[in-house]
Amino acid sequence: MSAVRVLIVDDQELLRRGLRMILGTDPAIEVVGEAENGMRALALIPELAPDVVLADARMPVLDGLGLVQQCATSHPGLPVLVLTTFDDARLVRELLDAGAAGFLLKDISTDALTDAIRQVLDGGLVLDPRVARAALSSTQQAGGHPDLTDGEQAVADLVARGMPNAEIAARLHLAHGTVKNTVSALLRKFEEPDRTALALRLAGGALPRPSAWR
Repeated sequence: MSAVRVLIVDDQELLRRGLRMILGTDPAIEVVGEAENGMRALALIPELAPDVVLADARMPVLDGLGLVQQCATSHPGLPVLVLTTFDDARLVRELLDAGAAGFLLKDISTDALTDAIRQVLDGGLVLDPRVARAALSSTQQAGGHPDLTDGEQAVADLVARGMPNAEIAARLHLAHGTVKNTVSALLRKFEEPDRTALALRLAGGALPRPSAWR
């Protein structure tokens, strides 16, 4: 299996070097390039063909939000994982609404970071639990959960962990269409506008941590 190709985007050279060194400890990950802002990253993506973009939220010229928005249009399917020291709830919601694959704080461990890169490559949504709490604190929550069937509850538990439909189907031994219909039913029952909002709601303020974070 070929290594995961990662493009690092951060306006601080020392942080780019540090991330390159950290990711270099994992033989299954290859840092294919660095960019100092989102605009430079967009210019490099066609040439470097990364599998995942790891970007800072706050940058000059074109910030993380702008990069996520433009990647969604110009490079659909390319996951952008946002790594930052900020945990601003409004920024979190804007990034996720724009299509960011995840949002992590910069004090994340090496194992958790490499695990997150693999998860977003597989289509998962990755949120640091502290980020999830910040996002939820800015959203008015309804009191109590609607009644769920056993099947809906099983799917809901995995949606809360950021798993895509294909992985949920494989985990629960269900048809992909069944999972899709169940997620649609959950959106209606919880009265949430999209899957990101549903995942945050189901997480109850803190998404379960991947095994590397325990």
